[in-house]
Amino acid sequence: MDCSIIPARACAAPRLAIYATIKRMTELRIETYTLPGARLGEENPLPFFRDPRVSLSIKAHESLPPEKREYLGWETALRVLPYRMQDEYTRQKRPIGFRAAVLENEYLRATFLPEVGGRLVSLIYRPLGRELLHRNPVFQPANLAIRNAWFSGGIEWNVGQYGHAFSTCSPVFAARIEGPQGEPGLRLYEFERCKRLFWQIDFYLPPGLPFLAAHARVINPNDEQAAMYYWTNIAVDEDPLGDGRLRVLAPATQAIYHNPGGGFGLTDLPGLPSLNGADGTYPLNSPFANEFFFQCDSTPEGALMPWEAALDARGTGLIEASTARLKYRKLFVWGTHPGGRHWQEFLAEPGQAYCEIQGGLAPTQVHGLPMPPRTTWDWTQVFGYLEADPAVIHGTDWNAAWRCADAALKRQLPVEALYRLEETLRAAAAQPPLNILQYGSGWGALELERRARHPGAERLPLSAHFPRQTMGAEQEKWLSLLEQGELPEQDPALPPGEWMVQPEWEELLDRSIRQGHSQNWYAWLHLGVMRMERFDDLGAEAAWNESIRLRPSLWAYRNLAELYQRREDRAAALRCYQRAWELAAAAGQVPTALAVEYLQALLRAGQYEVCAQVYHSLPPAVQHSDRVQILRGQIALYQNDLDALEEVLGREYAVVREGEVTLTDLWFELHARREAQRLGRPVDDDLRRDVKKRFPPPAHIDFRSVE
Repeated sequence: MDCSIIPARACAAPRLAIYATIKRMTELRIETYTLPGARLGEENPLPFFRDPRVSLSIKAHESLPPEKREYLGWETALRVLPYRMQDEYTRQKRPIGFRAAVLENEYLRATFLPEVGGRLVSLIYRPLGRELLHRNPVFQPANLAIRNAWFSGGIEWNVGQYGHAFSTCSPVFAARIEGPQGEPGLRLYEFERCKRLFWQIDFYLPPGLPFLAAHARVINPNDEQAAMYYWTNIAVDEDPLGDGRLRVLAPATQAIYHNPGGGFGLTDLPGLPSLNGADGTYPLNSPFANEFFFQCDSTPEGALMPWEAALDARGTGLIEASTARLKYRKLFVWGTHPGGRHWQEFLAEPGQAYCEIQGGLAPTQVHGLPMPPRTTWDWTQVFGYLEADPAVIHGTDWNAAWRCADAALKRQLPVEALYRLEETLRAAAAQPPLNILQYGSGWGALELERRARHPGAERLPLSAHFPRQTMGAEQEKWLSLLEQGELPEQDPALPPGEWMVQPEWEELLDRSIRQGHSQNWYAWLHLGVMRMERFDDLGAEAAWNESIRLRPSLWAYRNLAELYQRREDRAAALRCYQRAWELAAAAGQVPTALAVEYLQALLRAGQYEVCAQVYHSLPPAVQHSDRVQILRGQIALYQNDLDALEEVLGREYAVVREGEVTLTDLWFELHARREAQRLGRPVDDDLRRDVKKRFPPPAHIDFRSVE
């Protein structure tokens, strides 16, 4: 009897005999995973406030039907708090040894890195010794995530807010669990502070099944609905055989595509209007960075068991499939233009081109999804190796191609078996872990303490296991507010630490201040951040002014500067930035982030000479940082110091954003001015167009999404 695909109750009798076999077949161990990597550095101490738009305005083509427009852009505008930016990394690599959790049986070896979001960095199909994922040979953070730092390769688990997850470069909890038939499993879990969600993913290698199973569960225990977001991002080699014939398939006849400048539309597969009708299911057919979303609910097969596969010219490769809740799929490609090629090398090394196949809850990644209060959502996803007839897979009949892969998948895992597997994993998901292998943050433990003092709070399952000892200094100060009714003060010369914007904590802090227990600059600083994040600008302004009255700090002045910039009061913003700058300089502690913001504000105000003076007064370490150097290039351009500008463009940068054109714009302007000097003519649009043709930017500064 194969117990891997039937309910646990039917397997109760032979459990002991099976367990003896499983112990030899399935193993969970901790080992060191070493590779060259760049250190993440310290987190940015400044709060990055929520986009006041809240919801993005997304263009929709007339082909997109009303049911696919619902919630398009809803609550997808950028928000970071209470998390802080991770933007202090470089491109200087040295060996880093990560603690890896390895789950292995006779079919698969799965390697996870709990210290960086639980990324599944390798999935090897053991019978062939074949790596199924794009395995990045380096750890190189780059500016692509909500909090800036992100790295490529493997599989990441994105929950909470639109974009690469808050936890993608931070530790999450990892624990040993027991599977339904006694096999060892791995649980990744954390408390997501922005949306106040608890999430977990339980991984197993079920006996007799050649797939890695992942049972995901998200809990919204709050009395308000949450704008939910979840996508599994899977990196696979873009051209594994070097013949350009990788094809990505899914059980869908329609896709939502994005046409730059024209918005989102619906089209029949496999041709894409964004590619002038070319077959978008072949990644190398896209000359620019591109994405489209398979609407698996457009077929009965996809609606019941959505999946996505990346198959090479032999018809072999990775397939992932899920139960119905995770019903949409996506293909992302960097494109074959110079910027796209550079991005892939920038994130890894030359010869490491990849694309991403992804699975999510909503029709596109810019769809919000309302999750009702006091609700739990779950689904089961599997990952493994697939072989299908290459002649059909790469044939011109799209429906025949995906049905061929569909049939091959269901020979290994029938639909009914997947749902029976989900029943058994759902029952195990509520159980506590056997032991913790890696600690995440202390915020889950703090939230459990807060909820324990709230009589009406939703009861959480035992799987939400966050030991009290995981709390550190950042949580202890808020625990003091909870238990003693006071947020303790600290020296304003020190970084203020992590932020808190949860409404329940704002209520506690506000009450403490009104009762006279937290009448200090630090409490008012935090209260202002809380108010600003929920768009109470006047309340935030009053709080920060009170913080300054009690004890001036660069932190309160900087936050006021941000507030005034949002009001487009540049003069007031500059006054506050200047005061923050003076306090930082007097303390001998100049945060790089403050220097960047002050220089940017001076440039916007046209105060180029002052900007140059501030730049030259910076400590060498701050002066040499990426963002400050890019601003130095802009200063040099305004001063017509072309030699300094050329020097700026000669170095390599770590923190440039995807699609950013600042460096290439500087490059073209440098050469336009040089050509104008050589030819004795003015810089005009004709000259700039000519320069763009004749002086292509070097790869190390080309981060464009399109040429």
